[in-house]
Amino acid sequence: SSPGGSPAPHRPPVCVYLSFPALLWRWQAGHKPQYPPWSSGNITLSRLDPCHFGIFCYVVRPCHCGEVEMNKEIMSRVVRKRQADPKVVQYVWAAIEVIRNQKQIANMDRISKYLSRVFGMHPKETARQLSLAVKDGLVVETLTVGCKGSKAGIEQEGYWLPGDEMEPKAEGSKDWETESHDWYCMECHLPGDVLPCDNCFRVYHLKCLSEECKPRDGGSHWQCVVCRGSKKKNLNKQEMCKYLRFIIQRMKERAVDLNKKGKDTKHPMYRRLIHTAVEVTNIQENLSEGKYKSFDEFKADVQLIVHNTSILFGVHSDQAEIARLLFSDTCHELNELLLCKNCFYLSNARPDNWFCYPCSPSHDLVWAKMKGFGYWPAKVLQREDNQVDVRFFGHQHQRAWIPADNIQDIKVSIQQLQVKRSSGWKKACEELEVYQRFLREGRFWKTKMEESPQLHQQNHRQHQEEPRLERTEEAESSISSTSNEQVRHMKISLEPKAKKSRRTQIVEPKEEASDPEPEMEAVSSSQEIPVSSALQQPEKLSVSTQTKKASGGSPRMLHRSTQTNSDGACQNMCHEKYTKVFNDVKEMMKADNKRETERVVREALEKLRAEMEEEKRQAVSKAVSGVQVEMERKCKQVKEKCKEELVEEVKKLVAQHKQLISQTKKKQWCYNCEEEAMYHCCWNTSYCSIKCQQEHWHADHKRTCRRKR
Repeated sequence: SSPGGSPAPHRPPVCVYLSFPALLWRWQAGHKPQYPPWSSGNITLSRLDPCHFGIFCYVVRPCHCGEVEMNKEIMSRVVRKRQADPKVVQYVWAAIEVIRNQKQIANMDRISKYLSRVFGMHPKETARQLSLAVKDGLVVETLTVGCKGSKAGIEQEGYWLPGDEMEPKAEGSKDWETESHDWYCMECHLPGDVLPCDNCFRVYHLKCLSEECKPRDGGSHWQCVVCRGSKKKNLNKQEMCKYLRFIIQRMKERAVDLNKKGKDTKHPMYRRLIHTAVEVTNIQENLSEGKYKSFDEFKADVQLIVHNTSILFGVHSDQAEIARLLFSDTCHELNELLLCKNCFYLSNARPDNWFCYPCSPSHDLVWAKMKGFGYWPAKVLQREDNQVDVRFFGHQHQRAWIPADNIQDIKVSIQQLQVKRSSGWKKACEELEVYQRFLREGRFWKTKMEESPQLHQQNHRQHQEEPRLERTEEAESSISSTSNEQVRHMKISLEPKAKKSRRTQIVEPKEEASDPEPEMEAVSSSQEIPVSSALQQPEKLSVSTQTKKASGGSPRMLHRSTQTNSDGACQNMCHEKYTKVFNDVKEMMKADNKRETERVVREALEKLRAEMEEEKRQAVSKAVSGVQVEMERKCKQVKEKCKEELVEEVKKLVAQHKQLISQTKKKQWCYNCEEEAMYHCCWNTSYCSIKCQQEHWHADHKRTCRRKR
């Protein structure tokens, strides 16, 4: 705007050429702008010649003063951490190591020649990147005196690896150890002017951020995309571990090539480029320790693998491509997990009838028709515009995006669909019927972690019932305190077995509990026997009946005989009866417990055997697939090696053939017998011997010889 505050008139964009070495500006228009040309959102940068010593062209669009002030505040947050390309820095390190191993000074000339010969770098680009690496503290520049050769005793510039220099007090040599933020952008993995996050170590170029992620002003607290996504908590730690362990296992299988081609992370220079080192094993450890609170944190660590790989090997390297594929596959798996957790878990765990268990909420059932096939039963996973993502019932449970026009409700009769009832279609319909039956019965798949709260509630109820049982036992013990020693011994021997069989113990009525007569206790014990043992034996029932009749027919006589102990024969008879009854019950309970133990052991063995067979089958299939993949890879390597050897052999043969032809052309040959000649006659005639010369002379050559005589 103008100094008076009125809005400035519309002006066309101004083209600026900026040369970094000379800091020269050239304007197509005849005025200077009132704002910095690097304001965010007002500059379009187009590179004219990247190898022409850093000359750029900027197109600056006019803006208002408020926007300029805001851009100034945002630019005040931007810092320049490093400028050298990390891939070129590694080239320079390799050149310095090679030159130093040859006991030579690593000067500019030797480094430039090495990079030009090995990596094809231009000397000017080498000089520029080397100077930037020195500013970043990744290469140390010193003055070294030559001790041999033509430059002996002459000071010359030498370059060292950080930590190997003669004077380790170089500028920026230890800054990398205390650095709180990364040095390279998390999006493009390149150095430059970056915006650091206030919550984590990540940094970004302003041009790499979307408009909604850029800071609004210079004083507010700014968070990166990862920190914003990590605030929302998806699941608890146990559920996160339950679902993400499948993704980790798949990542470990896909990261084999990345680990084989990766560099040694223990190299002393590794930590100067990689701020936060992360591998698949580290992610697995973090998951087992419950450090992830959301899926975005898990995805951020996988993205960090891509970042570190791109820094070490280059953005366009094969290793970076493998890391990007790993990240895209992980994002796909996370999207599938967010789409339906139950489907994700069952499709990876694969229990019996895993596709028949309904989800919560359950998926819609439809008839779906692919191009070239008939209608097939399927589940609807998601809908987008006019497309439906379905998963078919059947053997392979394939997924596909089907147009909405080819979808029919599951209630539509089969006669209207006019399908061909093949064996696969019938199996799919059978699986559909099982799914519908499970849905009607409410049979949902529950893992051990989901069942644990219910088990905890059951255990809590059992603990509440234990005091009641203890009070019942106390009442029984008070009733039996007046009985004789033999009956008490038989009752105590039965109580542990009744507890083991988890039967409900019988409590005497209040009138009987208040009566201290021992015969009443004996009758109550005989009544407890059939209930606690749950055995229906005629002999035991007859004894119990006789006891009841005896107690009911003459209670006074039994009471009198018990108090005086005068009738020894009756007491011996009762003792024999109860001893026999309890011995029989004891034997029957032993047999019952033995059969129950054998049944439990047999079921456990069958279950373990089935699990072992399943694990064995999975291990064999996995090993076979791994061996097949390894064999294919080995065969491919052998074929490529054979092709390379064949090409090399053909090149050698062609070179030998050319050499032999050249040698043959350089020799002279006998005109008569075509052997190697040693006697020259004229311009195109030579002979190997005098004999051939005479024969050819008399035959023909004396008429055509051009030799002067």
